[in-house]
Amino acid sequence: MGVANHTVLIAVSAVFLLPVVLIVLTALMTDRQALTPALWPRPFRWSNFSDVFREIPLLRYTWNTFRIAALATIGVIVSCIPVAYALSRLRWRGRQGVFLLVLSTLMLPVQATIVPLYIIFVRFGWIGSIKPLVVPLFFGDAFTIFLLRQFFLTIPEDLSDAARVDGASEFQIMTRVIVPLAKPAIAAVALFQFLYSWNDFFSPLLYLVENPDQWTLSIALSEFESQFHVQWNLTMAASVLFMVPVIVLFFLAQRVFVEGVTLTGVKG
Repeated sequence: MGVANHTVLIAVSAVFLLPVVLIVLTALMTDRQALTPALWPRPFRWSNFSDVFREIPLLRYTWNTFRIAALATIGVIVSCIPVAYALSRLRWRGRQGVFLLVLSTLMLPVQATIVPLYIIFVRFGWIGSIKPLVVPLFFGDAFTIFLLRQFFLTIPEDLSDAARVDGASEFQIMTRVIVPLAKPAIAAVALFQFLYSWNDFFSPLLYLVENPDQWTLSIALSEFESQFHVQWNLTMAASVLFMVPVIVLFFLAQRVFVEGVTLTGVKG
């Protein structure tokens, strides 16, 4: 039974890995070979990766993307932890109603709010800067609030009561008791937000397209494909360079990420 289970897992993993393998192999081909049915590079053209750096300012786009993703992640964590704490650990009238209101925003399509948001950011003069991609996240995110609330509910109330008996304020309980115990969940939502911001294409395209100096990797990759649409080897090399940072980040944070996803949502 164990062998059969592992066989299925290996087969499924192979299906998911096949496109990535093909991208890497194509990135190592010559320009002519990339247009043929050949699957194995002959010879291996490692210079494709250095060619990408010569064709576009990849380091600048990488820094722009990292800056946006890091600030967005910090904003989500700082703004959502107090809200999740209030919705899970404090007793106050209307708590469930507010929680349902927060959840209802998850059901609102992005397309329904993008036009008024764009008008607001135009009036603020933020178009062409990273502010529309970062500042709103310092005011909370419904999905992150939900996940953190569910995790906070699994922490025993006795710990908070003991801290209150010792004279701790609610802020001290949140920062010194709840947050240290919720590190796996916080790490998981931080990784979720970082990966989302890193891979996001629509929002940077909407707000940053007028300012090439602030372009992210997703926009740069799209422009690279349109500029070098016949040079699939360079396009795939750029795609590999785009994927490497998030793959490294995932493997570094794999343990806390899996633990956080496993434990989050145990109690409703």
